[in-house]
Amino acid sequence: MNENTQNQYDSYLIHNYGAPAISLVSGKGASVQDDQGREYLDFTSGIAVNALGHSHPDWVESVSKQAGTLIHCSNLFATPKQGELAERLSRYTPKGRFLFCNSGTEANEALIKLARLHGRALAGEEGKRYTVITAENAFHGRTFGGMAATPQEKIQNGFRPMLPGFRHAKLNDIDSFAEQIDDEVCAVLLETIQGESGINPAKPEFLRDLRALCTERNVLLLIDEVQCGVGRSGKFYAYEYAGIEPDAIGMAKGLAGGFPIGAIWVAEAYADLFTPGSHGTTFGGTPLACSAALAVLDVIEKENLLERITRQSEAWHQELRNLAAKLPHKIKQVRGLGYLVGVGLTEPPLPVVAKLREAGLLTAPAGNNTVRLIPPLIATEAELQKATQILEQVLSD
Repeated sequence: MNENTQNQYDSYLIHNYGAPAISLVSGKGASVQDDQGREYLDFTSGIAVNALGHSHPDWVESVSKQAGTLIHCSNLFATPKQGELAERLSRYTPKGRFLFCNSGTEANEALIKLARLHGRALAGEEGKRYTVITAENAFHGRTFGGMAATPQEKIQNGFRPMLPGFRHAKLNDIDSFAEQIDDEVCAVLLETIQGESGINPAKPEFLRDLRALCTERNVLLLIDEVQCGVGRSGKFYAYEYAGIEPDAIGMAKGLAGGFPIGAIWVAEAYADLFTPGSHGTTFGGTPLACSAALAVLDVIEKENLLERITRQSEAWHQELRNLAAKLPHKIKQVRGLGYLVGVGLTEPPLPVVAKLREAGLLTAPAGNNTVRLIPPLIATEAELQKATQILEQVLSD
């Protein structure tokens, strides 16, 4: 990193992210370049954000055109792009409606508010049906609702007391969830694939049982697809592997390919729980953000990315499993779906992430022992193979 950038970071920025090791200045496709002219294969994708990689020409054209037309006007007025995006996204969901926001944690906050509105509708204004069940080791964001829904000490430490109304059960253990759901519970909020805690997928049979349990007890099933949604798993939403229909979905990250946006989809039966004034956002669903998201959907469909991810990830996952068999003293397990993979290590991930970066591969840590591989959705077979080769080189050293 050049000295000027280093001094600016040291002097003017709050150090909540720690000291950055490199400064990135440009990117193209799955590659980025730092301010020293060195190129890296980017398998962080902005933590699952850069769905189309860097500087995809269709995305650049769409955003540039909209920037010269209309950027923002607030949700006091309708804009064609927001309506078009909602219609396009509706092709991937059952019948329902959308509400746009700016981030994943905002999407989850909206889901929590939906849950409480549902609980009030069931129990009345003075009722106590406002508790939400989440999974152990979940991550739902860093706002107060998101933190309360996230049962991790590193997230909650220093910010207690937490927002009341949350309990936690064991992922993939239907009995654990059944034990927690009583007449105070209004919803279950669940990541289809736990991202921050180490890429832990919810099993399809568990999701099917959970759907049945929530229906039986009149509890909303809220699915957090913030990291694993928008094609990353090989399906548009990862819950589709279970063949279920949730009551609401939260999404963000890759939805606009690098531009801040979030959204929730709510099934038609519950969409009217939000009434004018019950929720809002200044920046949610601006014409510029929606144009970016529409460009992502265009490329996903035009380039058949869902089919390509499914096909290419099968061979890639097998290569990673082969590597795990070759290096059992280094790799314990390979987990994930599509282009969201966790390589579980026998050692802490941060030193490995640093060595991978030095070798030209950018990755992200997850949990206590996992390296996250999050290639852009446009990554080629050759780029997947190159990442595997760098991983083998580093772990064999």
